[in-house]
Amino acid sequence: MTRTHTQGPQQSYEKPVPRPDPGTMPYWMGLRRHELIYQQCRACQNRFAPYQPNCPNCWSDDVEDCKSAGRGTIYTFSIVHRAPVPAYRPDLPYAVAIVQLTEGPYYTTNIIGCPVDEIRIGMPVEVIFDDVTDQITLAKFKPAA
Repeated sequence: MTRTHTQGPQQSYEKPVPRPDPGTMPYWMGLRRHELIYQQCRACQNRFAPYQPNCPNCWSDDVEDCKSAGRGTIYTFSIVHRAPVPAYRPDLPYAVAIVQLTEGPYYTTNIIGCPVDEIRIGMPVEVIFDDVTDQITLAKFKPAA
């Protein structure tokens, strides 16, 4: 898995920060370890993300955590030109994408590390880990090397 990440927790992160709950804590702890976690249902073998207590295919609660290789392709994307809150203005324009991991699950994320006009559906990408606070790490994707 790609271990590229930002330079550590940012001193003042002004964007909204996820609030992990007990049900999603294994996912967030994986990101803190710089591991991208998806889940697989033991009943029907469905692989899925985001992290949840039941399989979205058969509703079984017999699911297991799996570590992704951190690679995938862009399934679809959108370029954001208007910031939803002022903290996002310095990032404009930026890309929000759905990446299909090589293991199969789809992952909603940001594409960074390239101009937005170079982003394409089918583009190979790899995960990077952005340590935005001491407690929260976000998974983002960049074009694959």
